[in-house]
Amino acid sequence: QVQLVESGGGLVQAGDSLRLSCAASGGTSSLLSMAWFRQAPGKDREFVAAITRGGSGTSYADSVKGRFTISRDYTKNTVYLRLNRLNVGDTAVYCCVAADRGFPATGRTHWSGAFWMSWGQGTQVTVSS
Repeated sequence: QVQLVESGGGLVQAGDSLRLSCAASGGTSSLLSMAWFRQAPGKDREFVAAITRGGSGTSYADSVKGRFTISRDYTKNTVYLRLNRLNVGDTAVYCCVAADRGFPATGRTHWSGAFWMSWGQGTQVTVSS
């Protein structure tokens, strides 16, 4: 069973940057895709970004495209999310997820939580104005 542990969250000011990390362990050889979701208080969980096993394929939600960057170190079983130009609307708990299948180059099936098989506990990101 895959375990995912996130780190790197914190309290920052609008305009600042953060880098989140997610370390995977246990059964990682089966992982093909990893991604980040977030959930703000009182709002539905939303897809943020995804990356393929080799790191060559990425997918971003429209709300973060151009500001956030997802990357992956396959040798360390770790995925990262670089958050730039943060704003108050980015305040949320950010969760790392993983799947044993690839996500499509087009379409948004992977934007659903049901696509992913493993979930981390999340790390809080709070952006103050």
